[in-house]
Amino acid sequence: MNIDAITDGIVIDHIKAGQGMELYHDLGLENLDCSVALIKNAPSKKMGKKDIIKVNAALDLNLQILGFIDPDITVNIIRNGTRVEKFHPELPLEITNVIKCRNPRCISTVEPGITHIFKLTDKEKRIYRCIYCESKAKSKDR
Repeated sequence: MNIDAITDGIVIDHIKAGQGMELYHDLGLENLDCSVALIKNAPSKKMGKKDIIKVNAALDLNLQILGFIDPDITVNIIRNGTRVEKFHPELPLEITNVIKCRNPRCISTVEPGITHIFKLTDKEKRIYRCIYCESKAKSKDR
């Protein structure tokens, strides 16, 4: 397999094996008009297997979801063929339209067009709550 090096873009590394496609859709990468590579089940000394996403364009992606999904993911920013930044995303204090409230009485569920907003209420336990009804979110609520 041959995947070209990135000149300007983002490499999302250390994605848990099998989560790459879900992350691809969560970030809206299917809507991009540039080269995007999704590598599934790549060998990893650290993890055994991992997924990797490479985006060959300097974009302003909403990376807040990465900290929510898995803070062990590594993000590499590439400029002119060189990595200029490497970081692990932190848990965002607020998540908008990523988690959907499952409370059937919540206004965000009943009223169309209401933005789904969740606030981080317990960083240690990674707990997010709906700002409208205080329902606790589960990671599968995406």
